This record gives sequence, C-alpha cells and structure tokens, in this order.
Amino acid sequence: MNRYYQIKITLIGSNPVIYRRILINPEICFPEFHDMIQDIMGWEDDHLHLFRKGKKYYRDSSDDGFGNTVDYWDIKIMDVLIKIKDKMIYEYDFGDGWEHEIILEKIVEEEEVFNIQCIEGAMNCPPEDCGGIAGFYNMLEIVKNPEEEEYEEILEWLGDDYDPEYFDLEKLNELLKSYNKIVKKTKKK
Repeated sequence: MNRYYQIKITLIGSNPVIYRRILINPEICFPEFHDMIQDIMGWEDDHLHLFRKGKKYYRDSSDDGFGNTVDYWDIKIMDVLIKIKDKMIYEYDFGDGWEHEIILEKIVEEEEVFNIQCIEGAMNCPPEDCGGIAGFYNMLEIVKNPEEEEYEEILEWLGDDYDPEYFDLEKLNELLKSYNKIVKKTKKK
C-alpha cells in the first residue's frame, strides 16, 4: 500500500486566498519540500527560509540558527506532520516575512503509485521583495489608479505581464514531475 499526503499550503494574510493543494509522498525530506513550495508558489528561492511547528524550527543548520533549531536535511515530512489536521508554518524571506500555513488535510492510501501533483490552487504568488503581504496589496492598489504618484514606478517594477489572479495548474504539475524522480531515488536506498 502506498501512502500520500494531501496538503494545503496557504499564504497567510492573503485575501483572496493564495493557496495550493498538493498530493505528496510523505517520505520526502524538508529540503525537497522547500524546493517544491518555492516552485508551486512561484517564489525565486533568493532568501532564507525555515519550517516551524510549535516551538521547534526546522532548517538548514549551515544557516545562522534560531533558538530551538533542528537540522532538517534528513527529516521526512511524515516525521513532523503525523496525523490529519497537523499544521506547521513555512516562512520565506525573513525581511518580507512570507508565512505559509501548511495543513495535512488527508492521508491517502492507494494500491497504485501515482505522481506528486497539485490538485487545486488559486491566485498568483506576490513578487519577491515587495514588502510582505501589506506591501503587496499596497502595490496592487497603486496600479489600479494611474493618478497615484508611484503608479509608473510600480507598474514598471511589476512588469506588464504580472497578473495577481494568474494560476496555471498544468504548468505547476509539469514542475512537480522532477520531484517524482527524487522520491523514487529515495525509496531505492
């Protein structure tokens, strides 16, 4: 029997909600999960990150430590998210403070093997370095009003092609194909 986790990742403070619902193999370790979150949310992986559950911080031990830090290199997701409704926080870019709530919604057991995949989501990821969730929504308000003093500057910074409502499930699932190879390598050990 193969076990999969249905996980919902929500960008805290987003409204309308920016989220992704994914099916993953719970045997992946935190570094791969971090990479996966970067890909499916649309971040560029330019900043530090950590996972937090309760008072424990999970992160790369080569980064400067926080109080109760656990080196996450060999820790599997199933070692931290154990039962349905278990939660943790993924924080990306400590300056902007992008916090994501991660909830284990369902444990799926299947006879057949299927691919890691995004099954649902909504909205585009905010651009990097825009000042956190408040800065992001401020930018969106500015670009709605050409009379705003910063209108041209923000519009140029965002680019012509940025659409806050953009979400492409097919493209995300194409990105996730590489993680199926990682899991298969892990299982062979």
